[in-house]
Amino acid sequence: MYNVYIITNHNNTVLYIGVTNNLERRIYEHKNELIEGFTQKYHLHKLVYNEQYNNVNDAIRREKQLKHWRREKKDNLIKSINPNWIDLYKN
Repeated sequence: MYNVYIITNHNNTVLYIGVTNNLERRIYEHKNELIEGFTQKYHLHKLVYNEQYNNVNDAIRREKQLKHWRREKKDNLIKSINPNWIDLYKN
């Protein structure tokens, strides 16, 4: 399984869209800031959206599609399954 996911910071002002074949590991890395870069700089620790795909190419295509959306459209997508923007990751 491949996951396209969206994470954000504590006040939901910055979004990051990624793809992984191990969501649990990847979110752990984000939460513990184990990888330098954008998500570490902006303290993006909260998983607010996730989609699963069987095919890696479908997941990458969806990731690229979401990255080109305007912020309002991304917010509406998140709210469609997570209206309160709660952290969907189980510790």
